[in-house]
Amino acid sequence: MPDTLTKLAYQTFQQSKQAFGYTHKTLINRLREVVAPGSSNTNTVAIPPETLALLKQRLDALVETDWEEAEAGTYPTSLLFDNPWDDFFKYYPMVVLDTPSVWERSANKEYQKFSQGIDTTEYPSYYIQNFHHQTDGYLSEMSANLYDLQVELLFNGSADAMRRRILAPLKHHIDGLSVSTAKILDVACGTGRTLKMIRDTLPKTSLHGVDLSPTYLRKANELLTKEPGTLPQLIQTNAEKLPYLDNYFEATVSVFLFHELPGEVRQTVIDECYRVTQPGGIFIICDSIQQVDNPEFTPMMENFPTVFHEPYYRHYSTDDMQARLETAGFHNIEISNHFMSKYWVAKKA
Repeated sequence: MPDTLTKLAYQTFQQSKQAFGYTHKTLINRLREVVAPGSSNTNTVAIPPETLALLKQRLDALVETDWEEAEAGTYPTSLLFDNPWDDFFKYYPMVVLDTPSVWERSANKEYQKFSQGIDTTEYPSYYIQNFHHQTDGYLSEMSANLYDLQVELLFNGSADAMRRRILAPLKHHIDGLSVSTAKILDVACGTGRTLKMIRDTLPKTSLHGVDLSPTYLRKANELLTKEPGTLPQLIQTNAEKLPYLDNYFEATVSVFLFHELPGEVRQTVIDECYRVTQPGGIFIICDSIQQVDNPEFTPMMENFPTVFHEPYYRHYSTDDMQARLETAGFHNIEISNHFMSKYWVAKKA
């Protein structure tokens, strides 16, 4: 009975997040029609009702898989209910208040607009973007504070459930090792959500995270110090040149990075991940679905870079990531899809 009640509580929690995300987007779109008529992007493809119904089926399947893996002991059941409520109540009003500036940048096609005082000279040109039309891209404290909430709203409360799909293959690999303290690297760790999940699942590992954004790393440090546990080592660096020795990590992961990289940089980062992963180690990628696996969602993938300003997404959606992994030297690559995300689990010989 306790497991039945816990499952019901989790399903209710997820349904509530889905309803809130849908309601938020509906109200914001209606408000936009009143406040900023004509500012919406009209170069989008209509999504057929049957595609939306299939999308809901995939979301339900993701939630069921999430529950099953927690129930099987892959990760603590508490992770299913891990929601940053303090950030939600503190920053949701800011998400709403920031929305008109998002509309304005989108309508004016301003994709590289940053506030005064933000120094962009240290970063590669492909990174100096208002990804998702975010104010200041990834380079301000406000952006770091709003990011997780914005992503949860985008995916109707399923972003963490998609992140957790890396935990089962990661735990299976780490549990099979004979080392006392396995080292794991999160490439583009952002605000630290994935690192927190890994720490809760594999508390005896040594965790490391890298990201280009100093403000997102500060947010990650804030998140990871809220609860007991060994703090991951966080470094601001470009993933094109990771500051680690060859063959250093038993496992390397990356979540929601590669669709925001140009093709040639995508390969460079994969090569670097191969270099720092130990022989016998694994590299796990979680990123967006691709057209080859999900042709029924092609209209959504075509709309996404237009609506949310993702300049490298179109190329990513048809990119052969398996070939890139094999070019780097990885083999035995396992591929799966859950809702709007795709996963690669690659081994290094």
